[in-house]
Amino acid sequence: MDSFVKWPQARRTPTVRETLAEGLRRLLAGQTPSASLAAELLLMQVLSCDRTTLYSHSEKKLSSAETERYFHLIAERLTGKPTQYITGHQEFWGLDFEVTPDVLIPRPETEHLIEAVIDLAGESCRSRGGGLRMVDVGTGSGCIAVALAHEFPEAKIHATDISPAALGVAARNAERLGFAGRIQFHETDLLTYFLQPTYAGTLDFVISNPPYVGRDEIEHVQREVRDFEPRLAWGGLERGDEVYRRLFPQARQVLKPGGWLVVEIGYQMREPVLALLDESWTQVEVRPDLAGIPRVVMARQARPELA
Repeated sequence: MDSFVKWPQARRTPTVRETLAEGLRRLLAGQTPSASLAAELLLMQVLSCDRTTLYSHSEKKLSSAETERYFHLIAERLTGKPTQYITGHQEFWGLDFEVTPDVLIPRPETEHLIEAVIDLAGESCRSRGGGLRMVDVGTGSGCIAVALAHEFPEAKIHATDISPAALGVAARNAERLGFAGRIQFHETDLLTYFLQPTYAGTLDFVISNPPYVGRDEIEHVQREVRDFEPRLAWGGLERGDEVYRRLFPQARQVLKPGGWLVVEIGYQMREPVLALLDESWTQVEVRPDLAGIPRVVMARQARPELA
């Protein structure tokens, strides 16, 4: 693919509008998902501007360097590389997060986890957050932990991940967004760090968006996810419920009596996950996302089971 668009002789210096239209044309020809959004975001990246500026200055001429850079990014996107990894950014809960190929790209559906925690904590707790202790398991980019720190200014928040590279991204996001002193990061497998007497029965919330894609679902996973996002974060597991099977018994040990487990699930995971919640859990609820797909499972610790 040519690095430069072949503009007609009389229009060798393209405008923002013309460049955007050509970028969109190439992405559509390549059957790129969300092509219009990708074309905009990549040009915004090149011009270091927001969407309002992009369209209010649509007749501005681009330099040859800007044009070359833009179509280089378009070519990257046509390989299947997600736009967020190209720009290095993704919005979540109204906050701008750094994302790299070391972390799963935050999805809008995961915001339902934050909504669930807010509802369960209640308005009085949300305004204070005082005394609440939460852990985000498998934090990745840190989007869940940071969003919770934003919503519960006095809560004590922990975040775990088995990947040191992911924890580096999460720590940078917490620092850049002003929450570095509010979140403690732990390199550990699920809740292993907390399986010690000091933490037994001490947490109010265990929250997680774990990997849940089973082996038989991999062929249905988007190319962008399958080829570019870290499999450690999204799945490729034998069954899909393996992480829940390990996480739930650990959560029972660290949650207070009456503490809450809040997890994201995949579209085929409702029944397998509910089957793992025995009589030690109560007030079990499944919430759908905006598409009506079961997305969040909530369950309350009925009794302490301390190690």
